[in-house]
Amino acid sequence: MGVMTPVDRPAWPDQPDPGPHAAQAADGSTFDFFAPPGPPVPPVPPAPAAAAVPVGFGAPTVPANPAVAPPMPTVPPQDPPTLELGAPIVEQPAVPAPAPAPALDSLPGGPDSPLYVIGDVHGYLQDLLDGLHEQGLIDAEGHWSAGRSRIWFLGDFTDRGPDGIGVIDLVMRLAAEAAADGGYCRALMGNHELLLLGADRYGEEPVHSSAGTASFLAAWRLNGGQPHDMERLEDHHVAWLSRLPAMTIEDDHLLVHSDTTAYLEYGDSVVAVNDAIREVLNQGDPEEWWDCFRRMTKRFAFRGESGPEAARELLAVFGGRRIVHGHSPIPYLLGEAPTEDGHSGVQVTGPHVYADDLAVAMDGGVTMEGEGKLLIARLPLA
Repeated sequence: MGVMTPVDRPAWPDQPDPGPHAAQAADGSTFDFFAPPGPPVPPVPPAPAAAAVPVGFGAPTVPANPAVAPPMPTVPPQDPPTLELGAPIVEQPAVPAPAPAPALDSLPGGPDSPLYVIGDVHGYLQDLLDGLHEQGLIDAEGHWSAGRSRIWFLGDFTDRGPDGIGVIDLVMRLAAEAAADGGYCRALMGNHELLLLGADRYGEEPVHSSAGTASFLAAWRLNGGQPHDMERLEDHHVAWLSRLPAMTIEDDHLLVHSDTTAYLEYGDSVVAVNDAIREVLNQGDPEEWWDCFRRMTKRFAFRGESGPEAARELLAVFGGRRIVHGHSPIPYLLGEAPTEDGHSGVQVTGPHVYADDLAVAMDGGVTMEGEGKLLIARLPLA
């Protein structure tokens, strides 16, 4: 077990996404979580809409090209770098612009409405399809089969993996199918959604940060942005992503994307935080947008000796008895030192409960080949 980090390790988001073993500056800031991206992936033109989705459960995920850029000189590789990837695994039919989402307090619930949470997908569409089918949440054709079940995605649909837009299309379609069947499928805003939307809106426009002048597009590339996702991002994707809430409460679980207390900086209730972050996106001030993204990249607030206290603080303000989050891959959350080949030595088998049983980590590190996996769990955990 590695040395535990203090509450809410700060991040420099115009540098690669920080992690537990990153180099640490004198002011506590961390950097160099991911190696710089490899050669750009050629844009993939969208495929024509099809009548049905060729799911292909059990088919292997498209393998990544093993050629990657070397890590920064002073820091050993800690997480799979951005890889040169092939064409998307599965193309989804075009999805029409979604209707306004129902209010959070109007969604169905009850004993006949089981609750599921899904960790960071990061473009691994086939893993998501396989996992949903294994849980009985979709049928062999990839359509909703979960009845009145409730599903919450914890954010980070895109970047690093082969088909982020395919993941978004699938979730949007399942949301419509679930509503027609008396259930629902919803999602939270992750830091990679904030980054993707910022890169799409502001591109290379300079943004001033504590680490100097940066841009959303440069940060997106450093943090695993895939060119074919940006090429296929359409207005209805942007509209849907822009309306995602930052947090919610379900069955006494406080669901958030990031394991950070930075949500407290946006309000003292779930509604206030969601409204405040939505207002940041609506106003379109790049500096405020960047600051929101920077705060949502912080991590590890609930780890170590001070972790339970931080978890209790968040729960006391927003409600719920247990926090469920994504964002920090479980092997890194455990603080395991990597081996010479960059592996953590941890095999993820399920969610990680910690902080005096007050927090549940759901980012299984799907990008970590041979160690991580996409996590889908029914709450409450047994």
